[in-house]
Amino acid sequence: MADIFTIYKRLSSLAVFSGVRKTPLFSLFLNYCEQESGSAKKELAYGELINEIYGGGANLTDCVRRIAFEDENVYVRAIGKKEEVNPHVARAVEYELNALSEFAALTPDDFATDMGHKNYVHSFDSEKADLCAEYMSRISNIEKYGYGIFAAHGMFSVGDDGTIIPIASADRTTLDNFVGYEEERQKVIHNTEMFLSDKPAANILLYGDAGTGKSSTVKAVANHFFDMGLRLIEIRKNQLLLLPKIMGEISNNPLHFIIFIDDLSFNKNDDSFSMLKATLEGSASARAKNAVIYATSNRRHIVRETFSDREGDELHRNDTIQENLSLSARFGLSILFAKPEKKLYLDIVHELAERNGIDIPMDELDRDAEAFALKRGHRSARAAEQFIDSLL
Repeated sequence: MADIFTIYKRLSSLAVFSGVRKTPLFSLFLNYCEQESGSAKKELAYGELINEIYGGGANLTDCVRRIAFEDENVYVRAIGKKEEVNPHVARAVEYELNALSEFAALTPDDFATDMGHKNYVHSFDSEKADLCAEYMSRISNIEKYGYGIFAAHGMFSVGDDGTIIPIASADRTTLDNFVGYEEERQKVIHNTEMFLSDKPAANILLYGDAGTGKSSTVKAVANHFFDMGLRLIEIRKNQLLLLPKIMGEISNNPLHFIIFIDDLSFNKNDDSFSMLKATLEGSASARAKNAVIYATSNRRHIVRETFSDREGDELHRNDTIQENLSLSARFGLSILFAKPEKKLYLDIVHELAERNGIDIPMDELDRDAEAFALKRGHRSARAAEQFIDSLL
């Protein structure tokens, strides 16, 4: 039978994993231990602790494992930067992970004994686990697992202050979801494979008609390569001035990052223009070696331009025009996702209908699919998916 008070004392002295104590699970456990035995407050503290365990899947061991593996601390940061770890820190890590293993193995019977119960206490699952061995295995593959917020999440957004924020309900699209555009998608996949292998890889511009799957392709690729250490950070166009800050935060991270800019376009006097240009050109202040930029746009030439712009009164007008047009050329790879012809559109409809078990005569399905596209003014992969959804 585990001695809960002894575990409490060991957890109270965590140093390397001191951040773990601030999480709700550990705070509630420490609060439980600090209540007087047999008191109503102790019973209440136990109920609150159990509620937290239930919220994490009702398995205490899994909850502790997840918190420990996601903790960003001095040890894991040094490993991520490939720095030598102080031996005192290394010994502390082993000691503290063993303490966390003891906590993770606690059972309802342990708490019942601690509270002096002979009857029912709220139950939960747990098992004996060597978190130290598991942790060191992950550390040896840190370029795939990562640490901190990047350990558990694959996609992130950026706050207005440049803070990188996990997307809790991230897009789960997979490469198996797509029909058509295989050649275009394979270019993105191949470039990403080169990037993850630390071989020369290009920044990519995916351009073309709306609804052809440009954004979904980028997110599906990020999901596909999550286990190989790929993460996606989505940034809005009006946040491009934050790029140096974001690049600085991830530059020493062992993972690889796609900086994703969706629906990109600029007006001619946009302040963000020069920042993106500097990043694409590999400016030392704007580019991290472990990051590539993938952007989507409905326009091949990203900078909006009017006829009056070309007829303006600037002395070296042609130089300015070329400067505006050159931004898209700074992407090493530009991939066109064109509006599908009738055959491709119907091929997508047929495949989606089969996947969803829709049994309609082919000529009727084609006629209705064409009518659906006509109402929306164009054929697209998105229109095909919406048509199938309307049938379902």
